[in-house]
Amino acid sequence: MLFTRKSAIPLVALFAAKAQAWGTTIHNQIAFMAESFLTPQTTEVIKHILEPEYEGSIGRAGAWADAYAHTDEGEYSSTWHYIDSADTPPAFCNVYYNRDCTKGGCIVSAIANATVKFGSCVDAVKAGKLKGGSDVECSMALKFLAHFIGDITQPLHTSGVAIGGNAYPVVFGGEETELHSVWDDLILMADAKADKDFSNKTIDPYFSDLLSRTRKDTFFSPTHEWLACSDPSTPVACALAWARDSNAWTCDYVFSQIFNGTDLLESGYASGAFPIVRLQVSKGALRLGTWLNRIVEDWYKKDREVILQTNPSWVDGPMEGK
Repeated sequence: MLFTRKSAIPLVALFAAKAQAWGTTIHNQIAFMAESFLTPQTTEVIKHILEPEYEGSIGRAGAWADAYAHTDEGEYSSTWHYIDSADTPPAFCNVYYNRDCTKGGCIVSAIANATVKFGSCVDAVKAGKLKGGSDVECSMALKFLAHFIGDITQPLHTSGVAIGGNAYPVVFGGEETELHSVWDDLILMADAKADKDFSNKTIDPYFSDLLSRTRKDTFFSPTHEWLACSDPSTPVACALAWARDSNAWTCDYVFSQIFNGTDLLESGYASGAFPIVRLQVSKGALRLGTWLNRIVEDWYKKDREVILQTNPSWVDGPMEGK
């Protein structure tokens, strides 16, 4: 049985306790991959926006938003890591911004807001008014982008089913866990044959290989499709398009099988998911690098998008509804 938002488990509590879309160091690795797509101008601007401790690297800052959401100061941002779509897999999966974005904000609105803020910070750097990471809010905007553009590619952060998979118990590698954790890192760690976390200082070989494949365009989905929406002047539209792209896997694969207590590592479920996680991680990296470049290059026209007011309305409304 699939849980709905009528489940007694509050999503915020579950998120704070467990959910970190992609494992912590996987976020670092996605951002390290993205660095290889940055232009020299973007790289220089980032050096002035990030605090000195990150040494100008979005890779080193890629996991910051997860840690921040688990602090008292940053608790307000916990709902920004996902969007609560009203899926009924395998029959119907989709994301609607005005219905599914919670009143506290969601990953779509978070990307949009951070994009606007980062754009103003880029202007400040170009005007010589911002240097050395002296504006904390600017650094936060960039760190949110580095994290959320990776987050939005994880299918269970774009689905409300079973509280994003947190309330869906499964077995993986002989251990009891839940489906969210399986998609956060267990599938990818198994694919990489990794027995420990990836580096938070530099790119690891598994991700270097994904980077090479991205450059050669050898995935089953061509890279030009990943960037079909990549105009920072329409950040809600693009973030929503990315969420829908990721959410499609909820019907197509994530909940495509009846598990019945089978071990997902041994049943073929994990191996079937390997190409999906490789693809999704690579999408996040290319989109992040492209997005930052286009903001820095002033490629887009500001204030072009109409922002709709959200009106959560399904199953008593996600996160208390109205």
